[in-house]
Amino acid sequence: MARRPLDFAIPDLTGKRIVLTGGSDGMGLVIATRLATAGAELILPVRNPRKGDAALATIHEHAPEAVVSLRDLDLSSLESVAAVGETLRSEGDPIHVLIGNAGIMHPPERQTTKDGFELQFGTNHLGHAALIGHLLPLLRAGEARVTLQISIAANQGDVNWDDPNWERSYDSMGAYSHSKIAFGLFGLELDRRSREAGWGITANLSHPGVAPTSLLDVRPEIGRTRAVRARGLITFLSRVGILGTVASAGLPALMAATTPGDQGGKFFGPSGLRGLGGAPTEQRPYSRLRNADDARRVWDLTQRLTRVQFPTE
Repeated sequence: MARRPLDFAIPDLTGKRIVLTGGSDGMGLVIATRLATAGAELILPVRNPRKGDAALATIHEHAPEAVVSLRDLDLSSLESVAAVGETLRSEGDPIHVLIGNAGIMHPPERQTTKDGFELQFGTNHLGHAALIGHLLPLLRAGEARVTLQISIAANQGDVNWDDPNWERSYDSMGAYSHSKIAFGLFGLELDRRSREAGWGITANLSHPGVAPTSLLDVRPEIGRTRAVRARGLITFLSRVGILGTVASAGLPALMAATTPGDQGGKFFGPSGLRGLGGAPTEQRPYSRLRNADDARRVWDLTQRLTRVQFPTE
């Protein structure tokens, strides 16, 4: 049986305005470079301007004519999210693709966002959901494809309904899974509501498998002064082809965001053993993402916590 090609051709994206979070390093920078090379006008909302400037330089090395710009964004602050939403709305240009790729994982102890939410839940899910809400008029105008990057961790654990901010019995990896399951359920509910109300938006999910990305490195901004313990093993297994690479980890999101046709409500990830690595492909959503009642429940919880209201029609 022939092996599935690891990479794939991205269609011409000239004339498409794309917003990508988490595009300043790691697999996000790989995604950004591929999108810019395909002709997209790329907007990178970033928390760290220095990393953003370095990303622009890297992108222009590969695509000298690329149209790429930065915006200020701290996903752990709903005030910052609202501000970038206001900035982009004032520019008035439709958004054709939004990829919610930014995320944090495994702070050494419980931390909170500026608004008091558990840091992973507030950044990975609530910040992105609020951003989508603030940009909804532009997404509707562009009949946008929204792709939310979840994680293989969404195939374990559950949404902590009774304690969504993990104020009792904190477990860092449990909170990470919780944030990614909620994010996935929200994305699928966004697609369902868009179809029902005629918003013109399609939303889908992707996951990168497991690869030695910057998510595992020293992250002083979350208090992690050393790399995740499994970083060395993951790097070794990536080198021998069992796990993915930084380059391959971004491919499912690229496939989800750029494949022509109606890709709404779908899930993309690596095709290898247990989805750990390999070529990107469409997959069946994880069991924790299939409950429509849970998706509606996350949608309502998200609006209540962020105070960002989506239209009902």
